[in-house]
Amino acid sequence: MIALNDITFEFGARALYDEASWHIKPGEKIGLIGANGTGKTTLLKLLVGDYKPTSGTLSKSKDLKIGYLNQDLLSVHSDFSILHVAMEAFERQNQLHDEIEILLKKLETNYSDDLLHKLSDKQHEFENLDGYNIQYKAEQILAGLGFSAEDSIRPLKEFSGGWRMRVMLAKILLQQPDLLLLDEPTNHMDLPSIKWLENYLTSFEGAYIIVSHDRYFLDRTVQKIVESKGGQLIQYAGNYSFYLEEKALREEIQRGQFKNQQQKIKEEERLIERFRAKASKAKMAQSRIKALDKMERVSDVDDDNPSVSFRFSFSRPSGRSVVQLRNISKAYPGLELLKNTNGDIEKGDKIALIGANGKGKSTLLRLVAGTDKAEGEINRGHNVFQSFFAQHQLESLHLENTILAELQAFAPTRTDTELRSLLGCFLFTGDDVFKKIKVLSGGEKSRVALAKTLTSDANFLILDEPTNHLDIQSVNILIQALQQYEGTFILVSHDRYLIENVANKIWFIENKEIKEYPGIYHEYEEWQEKRLKEQSKESQEPKKQAEQTKVVKQDNRLESKEKSKELKKLNQELERLENLVMDLESKKKILEEEMAKEEVFSDSKKLSAANTSYEEVKDQLVTAQAEWETLAEKIMELEA
Repeated sequence: MIALNDITFEFGARALYDEASWHIKPGEKIGLIGANGTGKTTLLKLLVGDYKPTSGTLSKSKDLKIGYLNQDLLSVHSDFSILHVAMEAFERQNQLHDEIEILLKKLETNYSDDLLHKLSDKQHEFENLDGYNIQYKAEQILAGLGFSAEDSIRPLKEFSGGWRMRVMLAKILLQQPDLLLLDEPTNHMDLPSIKWLENYLTSFEGAYIIVSHDRYFLDRTVQKIVESKGGQLIQYAGNYSFYLEEKALREEIQRGQFKNQQQKIKEEERLIERFRAKASKAKMAQSRIKALDKMERVSDVDDDNPSVSFRFSFSRPSGRSVVQLRNISKAYPGLELLKNTNGDIEKGDKIALIGANGKGKSTLLRLVAGTDKAEGEINRGHNVFQSFFAQHQLESLHLENTILAELQAFAPTRTDTELRSLLGCFLFTGDDVFKKIKVLSGGEKSRVALAKTLTSDANFLILDEPTNHLDIQSVNILIQALQQYEGTFILVSHDRYLIENVANKIWFIENKEIKEYPGIYHEYEEWQEKRLKEQSKESQEPKKQAEQTKVVKQDNRLESKEKSKELKKLNQELERLENLVMDLESKKKILEEEMAKEEVFSDSKKLSAANTSYEEVKDQLVTAQAEWETLAEKIMELEA
């Protein structure tokens, strides 16, 4: 599909890729990984042609159709409904639909054969392209991505950037490209939508490349990992877990080769030093020096998984009770989120608050943090000192400060050595700490804000989506930090690997109430799956009883949406047949009048020709009327 041969791409004075090669084959399911700044997004833009390589060749298959989801789509604006925007994916079907409508309008006054043939051809092509089902397909994908039926008719401009991104993803998926490029597709999704996308991708027939920091998502969707590192593209045949094992094995071999080579180099250098001064051995020494210079050096393994060496401590422990929520109700105009619900956060709790977007997770965090108000009582325990991390706090960073100065101002009791150690954990090393906040990327600002949160003297942390904009390395650092943290925290996240490794309780909002599962994430998932199966089984019992007693007489073979879709298709066909019958009746009447003329019935040849045409039209009319009656009966049965 695409071949990259010896690609070099220079960004300013820096080469992001240096003679890198990669061949992408049809049907491959690829995860593209690497630390922030190693050029993953740049590589995707090279593949779609937004950027051109400095040197090397990039060739594509003829007529290759690429669908590209990128972060720039957050700002897409449209006055059309999200259903309309998603259905823009069906360019040819939409064009045919408009042309068919125009032809049907013309046929109200013009029954020419030419128009009928054009209409028939257009309808045939429309049906072959499954045009009658495009709205149903768009509605299904939008529903899978978390949109309600009411949402589908709302204009795109009313939605936030993250929700707009989902609409654009729906549009790209509906286009069924040969190659799908997804840049951080789960960044703005809740867990139900992430799971839906995982299931969708498992049945996607084309190839795709996913850039993601979500380890669980990569494990469930890709069969090959390509790592962008040191200007090269290193390939591993397997999912992310296999990549970790294979990389560790390769690094172990490389580390051994490096040590052996270093030992050999030292031995050669000792020999050279010993014989260099001797005239009889000078020629041999020079030969060994040349051989040493020509030796292809094995590089040592870079440790790209740093461990946290910073001590996250606080001066005063909290009391046993951290936060009590009693009879809490919270509503916005037209939307009730919480109703008479209770919750308890106790010392040592590590709580993950999960669930679909729109259920009130972030609202609940703000209530716990005291930055929002609600009906009911929120009581904080003795000696509770909190620190609240939310995405909007990135805006409160002082742009003219350096990274180090930002932390120094926030945590004056910490030494520079401590702060620099912490910043090193968050991948700010050496002179990086003197960069100004204003030149940082969104991911880098997020890491600074997280570091600030962790330097506080808080014994209670409140974290809202802390992994947004973080790469896998940074997520690992956050996990280590939270595992070492001895206080209490509650976090909202859709990163299942993070939740599995740091949370000892799961909270979720159901029926406007806070529900708690007292265990870790994979146990919660098993419990929830079993619970949903039982609920599904219980909900099916009344249906079975109703079928047995024949209370429900409606045909359950068709779901309401399928029936609606089928009826729409049949009614369109019925309308076409009605127009055809009217046209044939008109032609039949014209031929009857023609045969009644003296110049025709008195001429045997003319009469014979007219009679033949008449019989053909008559037979066509009988056939069309029979088809119309059959179709009308079918429609009546479906509508009954």
